[in-house]
Amino acid sequence: MIDNRALLVIDVQNDFCPGGRLAVAGGDGVVPVVNALAAGFNHVLLTQDWHPADHSSFASQHEGAQPFSTVTMPYGPQTLWPDHCVIGSAGAAFHPGLEVSRAELIIRKGFRKAIDSYSAFFENDRKTPTGLAGYLQERGLTRLTLVGLAFDYCVRYSAEDAKALGFSVTVIERATRAIDLDGSADATRRSFSERDIVLA
Repeated sequence: MIDNRALLVIDVQNDFCPGGRLAVAGGDGVVPVVNALAAGFNHVLLTQDWHPADHSSFASQHEGAQPFSTVTMPYGPQTLWPDHCVIGSAGAAFHPGLEVSRAELIIRKGFRKAIDSYSAFFENDRKTPTGLAGYLQERGLTRLTLVGLAFDYCVRYSAEDAKALGFSVTVIERATRAIDLDGSADATRRSFSERDIVLA
């Protein structure tokens, strides 16, 4: 029998953990939980935020702009972030405690200067694909479990896109942490409920 389950580990990187440039409160707390969950999967996939130093989603690239403010990009509203996960930097590296040796694929996202990428499946224009959907479909991996950082941004967008693409989707909340910007964590829970995304 083909094992059609995959664990998708979203952005467990130094810059999203305490001490990082865009730290999620308690972000490093997901690491032992993710490692324990991964031991129960034959297929483990990772995503990695991977930005050029002059990425357009960085507040530093917009004169007078403050981090966490919003601007309008050609593809729609964009939150401006502190510089983070710059290509090749220590902040972009996976958390040193994360078990990565069994990962079958690493999807890097956000490497195009002009567009941000929260989802593991599409960039923020909602139409430029990362290639992950095709990889999963070709391998027959149809049941996805999502964990990682942050619950209300990259995990949320990835889960919603996976569901829209026809995958079975479960998010393990104890293996995530939220930024919770303006109530975004509760909004994520409501969205999952509306879309029949399982929150376990």
